[in-house]
Amino acid sequence: MNAHPWSVELTDGDVALRPIRRRDHRAWREVNQRNRDWLRPWEATIPPPPPGHLPPRRPTFRQMVRHLRAEAQSGRMLPFVVVHQGRLAGQLTVAGITWGSMCSAHIGYWIDQAVAGRGVMPTAVALATDHCFRSLGLHRVEICIRPENAPSRRVVEKLGFREEGVRPRYLHIDGAWRDHLVFALTVEEVPQGLLARWHRDSTPQK
Repeated sequence: MNAHPWSVELTDGDVALRPIRRRDHRAWREVNQRNRDWLRPWEATIPPPPPGHLPPRRPTFRQMVRHLRAEAQSGRMLPFVVVHQGRLAGQLTVAGITWGSMCSAHIGYWIDQAVAGRGVMPTAVALATDHCFRSLGLHRVEICIRPENAPSRRVVEKLGFREEGVRPRYLHIDGAWRDHLVFALTVEEVPQGLLARWHRDSTPQK
């Protein structure tokens, strides 16, 4: 495994993934705030604390980046921003990286509504998945999505991730424990790479 697999930049055409950094604060905040209504139903939240305990404070952007980079340096995460035509357009995180007999990870993402539907996120997910399989040596990548999240489901459907079933009350999202659908791929299913398959399947046939 590369000593620093989290520090790479992955590019395909107008779409790129690069490590999140502190100086992204202004651009990240602008995109995130502009998309509040678009993102809120799908964002992770923290469940209420036990009686007598104070609720945790939402981390600042600097604290978030510090945590993500610490997790990356420990080998448990790849925290990327999504760049489209040179502008920050979202975020993609490979998390839960597990070695040993599992060699697995899961991917989470969000995208600016202004560029949704243009193939930006499928390309970003394909870039990250190929990096997980080819550079890190992982065997399986999964993506968990709320059944109601049609735009996110279209991403995995376009890429050919297998739907494996439901995880009841899997994550605390938008203020409650929510069911999620599990989608997955193993390295054997994309021997030529996921990005190559995405390009082939998304190119109009003559």
